[in-house]
Amino acid sequence: MTNFTATELLQKQAAGDLTAEAITTSFLARITQHDPHIHAFLAVTDPTEQARAVDAKRRRGDALGRLAGIPVAVKDVLCTRGQRTTCGSKILRDFVAPYDAHVITRLKEADAILIGKTNCDEFAMGSSTENSAYQVTRNPWDLERTPGGSSGGSAAAVAACFTPLALGSDTGGSIRQPASLCGIAGMKPSYGRVSRYGLIAYGSSLDQVGPFAHDVRDAALLLEVIAGHDPRDSTSVDLPVLQYAKVVDTPINQMTIGVPKEFFLPSPSGRGAGGEGAGLDAEVEKSVREALNIYESLGATIKEISLPHTPHAVAVYYLVATAEASSNLARYDGVHFGHRAAAFNGLIDMVKKSRGEGFGAEVKRRIMLGTYALSSGYIDAYYLKALKVRRLIRQDFDRAFADCDVIMGPTAPTAAFKIGEKTADPLAMYLSDIYTISANLAGIPGISIPCGFTKAGLPIGLQILGAPFTEEKLLRTARMYERETEWHQRRPVL
Repeated sequence: MTNFTATELLQKQAAGDLTAEAITTSFLARITQHDPHIHAFLAVTDPTEQARAVDAKRRRGDALGRLAGIPVAVKDVLCTRGQRTTCGSKILRDFVAPYDAHVITRLKEADAILIGKTNCDEFAMGSSTENSAYQVTRNPWDLERTPGGSSGGSAAAVAACFTPLALGSDTGGSIRQPASLCGIAGMKPSYGRVSRYGLIAYGSSLDQVGPFAHDVRDAALLLEVIAGHDPRDSTSVDLPVLQYAKVVDTPINQMTIGVPKEFFLPSPSGRGAGGEGAGLDAEVEKSVREALNIYESLGATIKEISLPHTPHAVAVYYLVATAEASSNLARYDGVHFGHRAAAFNGLIDMVKKSRGEGFGAEVKRRIMLGTYALSSGYIDAYYLKALKVRRLIRQDFDRAFADCDVIMGPTAPTAAFKIGEKTADPLAMYLSDIYTISANLAGIPGISIPCGFTKAGLPIGLQILGAPFTEEKLLRTARMYERETEWHQRRPVL
């Protein structure tokens, strides 16, 4: 039962073959058996009563929500009323959210079964889920390797069949990169498509909530549930939400696919493609090229394009994101909520000790980087210059989408790397997101879908990018490939 997709589980409930309670019980049993080895969850709820309520509604003939009886895991950066919401940080160890995030409200309205909160890099800052203050999440395909990050817990939970659906957040690739490393579908919607109300902020102009699923149909369904305008989020765009799940199987005719040459050029260091030291793995490139060949066989036109400012994306991101993090995380001062030091001498000492004890090394590093970039005498040279280059990156995409329907390339330069392999080298870790960061800077949607496996049996992801608010086209494009292959049907043996 736990191998089924959400779409299949909905069909089986409608046919009377399964109940919401039976589905929930099966997933809880699998979590109990296997999560002690994976560590995908920070907290698992017992939603049996939720499931029974759904079954009762079905028996009465009441209207059911779009996700009736389907378990959904939630990254622990989304406020959930009455539950701890920690962001994987000691500073929020005892914080119990007094309200629901907008997307949590949408899930409850859709009769989804909220099965637990998933582990993540602290405040979503990381690419391996090794920065969590509580535990290291492991990749279900190889327990010695990371699931990616920062939404590694959600990605691992879906890949391990602990839940058919999960929510993550993506600031620089934190949905797409772990989806790639875990062999599942993961989507970052356009900035403004999904409300950020109740999402604990990292980089406010970059953050976006999105779905994880086994396949594109399920991702379309979950996105349809959570997307839409929310007046409580000033960046939420008031545009109609299309019926993604209904049209996802409709192919796109006469499609032009742009392939950025910058994603495949050898780096100056000679270590690989995609910029200095990025190191595009040969097996990854081979799988991506083969995926492009399949699209070509379906009638698509493959066109080489240029995104000339791509080499600057990592530098721009680590100025913009850290500057916003410095501002957003200033609220954790030990006064209103969050950790407060037990012993201190005066207000300033209390703030210093509370923040010093509560934040981990990577969060401190990014706060310091951002504070420096915003400081007097440096803001023009660093932060404001980064904003100008960010605009150039967006213009690169605007020009590309004038001639292309979508852009394709690798999601990550390598398959899953070993736990501890990159923790001593922050730059090497940052380069794990070299292909995903640009989409956040430009505010465009992107999705990662599995397109192959390495000889060692590790998943490889294909990234597809679209123009702003073209989620429908993006999902239909991804589904075209998925129907021709079977990579999304594979499940790890735990």
